[in-house]
Amino acid sequence: MTLRRCTDGAPGPGGLPRREFVRRAAALGLGAGPLQALLAACDDDGTDRGVPEQLEGELAIYNWSDYIAEDTVAGFEREFGVRVTYDTYESNEDLLAKLQAGARGYDLIVPSDYTVRVLRALDLLAPIDRRWLPNWGNLAAAFLDRPFDPGNRHTLPYLWGVAGLAFRRDLVPAPPESWGVFHDPSLRGKLTQLDDMREVIGAWLLYRGYPVNSRDPAELARAKADALAAKPNLKSYISAPVKTQLIAGDVWIAHLWNGDTTQARMENAAIDFVVPREGGVMYLDSLAIPRSAPHKRAAHEFMNYVLRPEVGAAIAERTGYGSPNTESLALQPDPVLPPAEGALDRYQYLEDLGEATELWDRIWTEIKAG
Repeated sequence: MTLRRCTDGAPGPGGLPRREFVRRAAALGLGAGPLQALLAACDDDGTDRGVPEQLEGELAIYNWSDYIAEDTVAGFEREFGVRVTYDTYESNEDLLAKLQAGARGYDLIVPSDYTVRVLRALDLLAPIDRRWLPNWGNLAAAFLDRPFDPGNRHTLPYLWGVAGLAFRRDLVPAPPESWGVFHDPSLRGKLTQLDDMREVIGAWLLYRGYPVNSRDPAELARAKADALAAKPNLKSYISAPVKTQLIAGDVWIAHLWNGDTTQARMENAAIDFVVPREGGVMYLDSLAIPRSAPHKRAAHEFMNYVLRPEVGAAIAERTGYGSPNTESLALQPDPVLPPAEGALDRYQYLEDLGEATELWDRIWTEIKAG
């Protein structure tokens, strides 16, 4: 397949015209240097050279922080003799910006659902070769063939979760019930929200009963106003690292993901989690291989390794998130189960914002600067 994402004419399969490609990159805040690196990628002929028969001796993984079991990588290295380089990020936007700026060398990434759609549109993902994934049958059908990747041509479900409120039940008078808790001045300096554009603006959209993927300027303006009204009460915008502050009692209520809350609860049993009455974001993160990955065979071997019941169970237990691996659930003493069908209407999945990305990015910049 020849990559045509950088042409000035009509987009090729899964690609974007040069102008639109650059516009989206600029909307993510990329400067002249990264954009030059991005355009330099056009010199590559884009040929997908497939998965080699020979297992390479190296593997580079780019994953969310605290999103794997302690011995997953070490166990893989011991069994297969592959040296693993492991880097972490804190948001999908960090991942997108790095890849769109021309970063090469990563063999596996872990994008969330809406991010997969963007990466596919930009033709930045390699297809999965299930010939190397005999453990694929362990995956639950509910997590397969999602709209962001029909037929799972580019992704393998990894973990799922929800965003809500982590809180110290020994320090607050009652469990928080609404996203509006961040407007409470009596909690000033004891509150944090995620350092994540989609989650923060999405939370304030939910607070007003708007769709979490709204593209309506009036609804987004209201969400911005609510975010700015809450900002004086916040200790900071912070993602996974807030766990240590919850454990210590420096933060009483944090906008956080359920799995990270579980990780913090392992250190302090007084930490609990609730989804506000207005609802929360539900997401599915997947393993994917960048088109430019130099070690595609090793990437597939790691994917198949993660699909082993005992490996998947260990990852879910350590991270506190839900496993899409049905065989892994049977090995967990207290697995995270999907919401009951009647409760699913409280959750929304994030989607690619398309042309509205630029508006969201500008609003987020103004919130952070305000």
